[in-house]
Amino acid sequence: MTFRSSRRSLLSSVLIALLLSAAALSSIACDVPSRADVGQSSPRDLAQVAPEDVGLSSERLERLSAAMQGLVDDGHLAGITTMISRHGKVAHFGTFGHQNIEAEKPMAEDTIFRIYSMTKPITGVALMMLYEEGKFRISDPVEKFIPEFKGLEVATGEGPDGPITEPADHPMTIRELMSHTAGLSYGLFSRSQVDTMYTEAGVLDPNSTLKDMIDKLAKIPLRHQPGSRWHYSVAVDVQGYLVEVLSGQPFDQFLQERIFDPLEMVDTGFHVPAEKADRFAEVYAYAEDGSLFAQEGFGGSRSYLEPAKFFSGGGGLVSTTMDYMRFSQMLLNGGELDGVRILSPLTVELMHRNWLPPEVGTMSPGTGFGLDFAVVLDPVEADGVSEGEYYWGGAAGTWFWIDPKEDLVFVGMIQQFGNGRPDVRSLSRRLTYQAVLEPAG
Repeated sequence: MTFRSSRRSLLSSVLIALLLSAAALSSIACDVPSRADVGQSSPRDLAQVAPEDVGLSSERLERLSAAMQGLVDDGHLAGITTMISRHGKVAHFGTFGHQNIEAEKPMAEDTIFRIYSMTKPITGVALMMLYEEGKFRISDPVEKFIPEFKGLEVATGEGPDGPITEPADHPMTIRELMSHTAGLSYGLFSRSQVDTMYTEAGVLDPNSTLKDMIDKLAKIPLRHQPGSRWHYSVAVDVQGYLVEVLSGQPFDQFLQERIFDPLEMVDTGFHVPAEKADRFAEVYAYAEDGSLFAQEGFGGSRSYLEPAKFFSGGGGLVSTTMDYMRFSQMLLNGGELDGVRILSPLTVELMHRNWLPPEVGTMSPGTGFGLDFAVVLDPVEADGVSEGEYYWGGAAGTWFWIDPKEDLVFVGMIQQFGNGRPDVRSLSRRLTYQAVLEPAG
């Protein structure tokens, strides 16, 4: 053997050894996942973990807890719960203050809340389940399934005996219904002759039915031409009736069998059973001096301790912090939780696209609207953090957001009406994101 061939043989042996060593080291490294990998690779089952396991700081999350406790201590809020999941794990669950001040009952993890308009995303999911079954197209006219809406007039001005009207330039579509551009109103948050007709007709009468609501709406002009502007409305209550028509089931039964039972949302429904009444939070308002006082109901609302007659898809549900987290995590997971699939990933993605037409613009600066969710289009304009975040809230102050970019869900619950209510939603957002030390991606 020559020196040259010997040297080549030696070099080959050394190279092979190095490659084998590198492979062994790589294998060892793969067996030791990073903190972020712990959350991302393990089941997205909402198990409780240390914040550091999912890239959050325990120390910095204390700022969130301290701020929430401060709002209670200063008398601004009676009680609060806050919950954060990241990479499918619960990294924070805080309870502060009281669910009932007079009874000196502390806020608890299983306290039940009126979630009002946080009912809307649940209704949207129910309707999109039927979309996946081929029951309708998003571009379909609503009158195809609700014939009472054929030939609706549109208000163009105010007259001495009621609105001046003209025919609708096209029938409202399901897309417009799900994006609050259908021309409907609430009768609560704006003033016009059309809104007055809503209140006089008792469109959302808690002692009526969803079919009664449809019959009343069929006699009231639309507030504007369908698709021409974003206007918050009873559109999601109409969606609840549409679920009944398309499924052949009462709306409450559909939700229970198709969403609540499969997702183990054990405390979510249209009323609070007697055996759970001691867990039902009191709702508060502000006196003239800024102090809190108990104020049951809102806008003539029914008592939630009695079974409902009107199954409001826009605002009728009660729920707990964990139940709503389970619903939200299902969405962030792409429509699945604990092996139960509610929607496909592509359908969930459809729901948090911006569905507002260009001529409508945005719902608010930097914010569009999907299918029953607000959607952040420009975080700078929207005073947010992540493009693509989707969210909503309830009239008594409950709030949530889902951030696909940071793989994070936040759910917050309070029961508070009135102008004295602090901006806990914005505060919680800032104090959540300042605790993220390992950004996703």
